Amino acid sequence: MNILVCISKTPDTTSRISFRAGDTEYNPDGITFIMNPYDEWYALVRAIELVEQNGGNVTAINVGPAANDIIIRKALAIGANDAVRIDIDPADAYVTAANIAGHARSKNYDLIMLGKETIDYNGSETGAMIAEMLDLPFVSYASALQVSGNMSTVTRDIEGGVEVCQVEGPFVLSAAKGMAEQRIPNMKGIMMAKTKPLAVEVASVQNPRVKANKYVLPPAKSGVKLISPDNMDELVRLLHEEAKVI
Repeated sequence: MNILVCISKTPDTTSRISFRAGDTEYNPDGITFIMNPYDEWYALVRAIELVEQNGGNVTAINVGPAANDIIIRKALAIGANDAVRIDIDPADAYVTAANIAGHARSKNYDLIMLGKETIDYNGSETGAMIAEMLDLPFVSYASALQVSGNMSTVTRDIEGGVEVCQVEGPFVLSAAKGMAEQRIPNMKGIMMAKTKPLAVEVASVQNPRVKANKYVLPPAKSGVKLISPDNMDELVRLLHEEAKVI
């Protein structure tokens, strides 16, 4: 079973976000970057588990500059067999998806996995784009995956319950919480990661379709107002005059 896992580099969740160039670019200065948790904890780990059970190969793929290699090496340390970096700093999800699809088109992967979203942009766009470009089925927000031969059983959370579906491979899947448990790289994995192959490919698609005109930080949270249970008139007034529906 040959699985392609798409991984992204994102700011650590504790990072203080700021912008530059007239608020048109994210400012990376002083930021600690990590592998996107949804890609790492769920998609990558479940892919490794499936290959451990059934045999095969896990390839990690990232679209980004050379600075992303440290994140890719972590994927190799966790257990991916090899990796590919497509050498471009993508300006939108289309560039990311198009380059991943371009790589995968001739490789005959049985399954392409990625996290349900990245924790920076939260777009949930890339998986669907990849599936469309490759003319493959797409299952999103999956919380469990079982594979038997060429048939997979996928469980996904829906409003008010869960949905269980069967899909014939190859297909694209975005993974959510519940798919797997986080793995911490051990010393053996870290040492082996240094010798595992990391291929660098030229980007086949470079022109984005979306341009960010301006980034704006959300307003600072205001303090909590405590209202006495005996003062319902004040509560009603505040709900009418000050409460905001978000």
